[in-house]
Amino acid sequence: MTTAQQERTSDELRTLAEQAGRELESASALQILQWAADTFGRRFCVTSSMEDAVVAHLASRAMKGVDVVFLDTGYHFPETIGTRDAVEAVMDVNVITLTPRRSVAEQDAEYGPRLHDRDPDLCCRLRKVQPLEEGLKGYQAWATGLRRDESTSRANTLVVGWDEKRQKVKVSPIARWTQDDVDAYVAEHGVLTNPLLMDGYASIGCAPCTRRVLAGEDARAGRWAGRAKTECGLHE
Repeated sequence: MTTAQQERTSDELRTLAEQAGRELESASALQILQWAADTFGRRFCVTSSMEDAVVAHLASRAMKGVDVVFLDTGYHFPETIGTRDAVEAVMDVNVITLTPRRSVAEQDAEYGPRLHDRDPDLCCRLRKVQPLEEGLKGYQAWATGLRRDESTSRANTLVVGWDEKRQKVKVSPIARWTQDDVDAYVAEHGVLTNPLLMDGYASIGCAPCTRRVLAGEDARAGRWAGRAKTECGLHE
């Protein structure tokens, strides 16, 4: 790790993000991740929901042994945990599993059972947002798998932007990709994907709040179905 990587201020990081967002808008996903790896070194990580391992695979090509951060909420499908374990076993990455401060049982005791049904925003904050904020403290930049075509709320996703809430550089290397691009990359490189993608799920989150999508629905329609909620808070 260089001195520069250790001592950058928030203003310096913001300037880096804004400049890179302009300069890398037309760059390939691998070029964007190579920039992040070169710029931040081990103070850069990838976050993954283990819906697929596309961004983790791309990042491992830019930086061997890259940290891949996974949030184990305690509510995941078994297939999601299995995908995480497979990624850790076969890819050149360092999987870091973050867990909430409270177990599901402890949360139930404090807030009552099935908080996800009664107050999904609070449940997401406790089981996703808080653990991620704590887990990212040692990093200057983090990468996501956000794509502009996933939903209207993600249509303006920058390939490199500034995460004001966390005061970090946020990298979304496949923001300009379509689902066809993802499928082509998976096929070309044999990338691991969550088996639920072959069972009608298009976006995979916690089991109690995720359903299969119907014909004609966008990829995020199966998340918090029947509610106005469309995001867990990680990207707001």
